[in-house]
Amino acid sequence: MAEISFDYFLNVDIRVGEVLRAEPYPEAHNPAIKLWISFGPKIGEKKSSAQITKYYNPEMLVGKQVMAVVNFTPRQIGKFMSEVLVLGLSDPEGGIILIGPDAWVDNGEKMY
Repeated sequence: MAEISFDYFLNVDIRVGEVLRAEPYPEAHNPAIKLWISFGPKIGEKKSSAQITKYYNPEMLVGKQVMAVVNFTPRQIGKFMSEVLVLGLSDPEGGIILIGPDAWVDNGEKMY
């Protein structure tokens, strides 16, 4: 495992946001869900495509708070522009489980 400095880590901007809208993304190469996430007034609403269909469907994601990297360069995923990277952990079979706070925090709060 390569080590990085703490200052390098501080360049990665990880924030909490609330899923406002979620839709299936059947055109994606791998099963995915399109997300529209609010990161509060300073950052605003951002979009993401996430391969999280093993444990989640669009209806259960609305209102859920998730953690995401908000300062990556946007990435074209098929016909959809993904602006943030939603964070999760992989189960033994490769299904993704989202990372989020245990209690409600203001959207846009930074992870330290």
